[in-house]
Amino acid sequence: MKTTLPSLDGLDLLSSAVIILDAASRVTYANAAAEHLLETSFKALVRRKLDELFLNGENLAEVFNEAVRHEFADKRLDLTLERAGREPLQVHVVVTALDSRETPVLIELRENVQQLKLDREERLLDQSQANKELIRNLAHEIKNPLGGIRGAAQLLELELPERHLKELREYTQVIIKEADRLQTLVDRLLAPHRRPHIVGDVNIHEVCERVRSLMVAEFPNGLTIKRDYDLSVPEFRGDKEQLIQAVLNIAHNAAQALSERIEHGDAMLTLRTRIARQVTLAKVRYRLALDLHIIDNGPGIPAEIQDRIFYPLVSGRDGGSGLGLTLAQTFVQQHMGVIECESRPGCTDFRILIPLP
Repeated sequence: MKTTLPSLDGLDLLSSAVIILDAASRVTYANAAAEHLLETSFKALVRRKLDELFLNGENLAEVFNEAVRHEFADKRLDLTLERAGREPLQVHVVVTALDSRETPVLIELRENVQQLKLDREERLLDQSQANKELIRNLAHEIKNPLGGIRGAAQLLELELPERHLKELREYTQVIIKEADRLQTLVDRLLAPHRRPHIVGDVNIHEVCERVRSLMVAEFPNGLTIKRDYDLSVPEFRGDKEQLIQAVLNIAHNAAQALSERIEHGDAMLTLRTRIARQVTLAKVRYRLALDLHIIDNGPGIPAEIQDRIFYPLVSGRDGGSGLGLTLAQTFVQQHMGVIECESRPGCTDFRILIPLP
């Protein structure tokens, strides 16, 4: 059954983008929401062909042709529409065949932001749980033989002949020191699972100021730390020390990424607090949430690891342990919150969301 061309009155009141096309797939109408979504005025859109609006418009063009051939009354699909010089659009598309020779197709576009956010959070939670199990099992498997290796090296050192003690002791000391280094790494892996969750009233600005003072002490020159606080953010129940460690780990990673800018004296780290309203975290709706951003003007996170930065032992720099962000994520999740990250050259933004009372 084909749909008759609707009256255009009132389409500008819709929140979803509506585009009507002629038989040659040229735009004949776009409502205000379409102009906003596509960041283009109606004058610039009108008479443009559908496949010219997006870099990968061939998928939409094929569905348009199916609609013109009346292969369906309406069709729904989720697409990522790429645009030159702009962020790609994640949209749910409804293509409707109209009973009109002049304007046979109507396309409705709705951003999938909320659903994509929920899907991403769910993946992060699943990934975090898998990471915890992997870390615990791996750490225990490493820890058990480490004591034996270290003890054996110490006993071997005691049995070394006196005349070769100096030369051979160097090798046993390598074994002992490497065993100690691995023991430290294992302890760091297990730390968030061993440490008790000490709950009290937390003022997030006290947390930020503590982190700021530690960062200033470590990087006294070349790094500017900007405060951008919303002092109306209320106190909430949480573990202050865990939150200090989480924010410090992120800020410290940022400072290390800013090493070149610190040398030039133009490194910037911003601590920003806001209140987010009507936030969904782990499928639970909260009226208010802390919205904390740690932003730097560094080179950005390499694209090849952006999806894996919270995995244990994944690091973007030589010599990094790859544990800082994993621990930060664990501590934030223990507060029923999430960490998100957006990164591009010149701006990396870590966002922490934690429910507020």
